[in-house]
Amino acid sequence: MKNILYTILLLVVITSCKDDDSVTCTTCDSPQTSPFEVCNESNGNASVNGEDTGTRYDIYIEGLVEAGATCGGG
Repeated sequence: MKNILYTILLLVVITSCKDDDSVTCTTCDSPQTSPFEVCNESNGNASVNGEDTGTRYDIYIEGLVEAGATCGGG
């Protein structure tokens, strides 16, 4: 009985961890660029065109907005 409970617990943990791998994206543009997509990767970093920027998503978006970009939507 304990083995069944441990197996169920393990399956629940593995299944719930898969939700953490979700990636959300937003579209940004500026007078100097065409619209481009910035994604919040599962590690918390921003990626552009699939390339990890090495910068936290919130800091990256903040920098873009301070530089004159508009980001929103999804």
